[in-house]
Amino acid sequence: MKAIWNGALIAQSDDTVVLEGNHYFPESSLNRDHVTFSNHHTMCSWKGQASYYSLLVNGEMNTDAAWYYPDPRPEAENIKGHVAFWKGVKIEP
Repeated sequence: MKAIWNGALIAQSDDTVVLEGNHYFPESSLNRDHVTFSNHHTMCSWKGQASYYSLLVNGEMNTDAAWYYPDPRPEAENIKGHVAFWKGVKIEP
């Protein structure tokens, strides 16, 4: 699977975890040239607290376009160390 935004490959992996219709990519598959810090957090009642990354490609910022659970609750342990995308990031085979 590939995660693509603004013409750039953000992540690629043959080993994603699908949860609630989202592909979670291993953190090791991220193209760190395009991933930048975000201090945004949200709370999921069953997965725990999510942290976010923003994407920077060709001078354009996609704020909080990737999320991950650094310390997920036991029910979501299978997505620890994985990142999912939204906000226009295309997920394709």
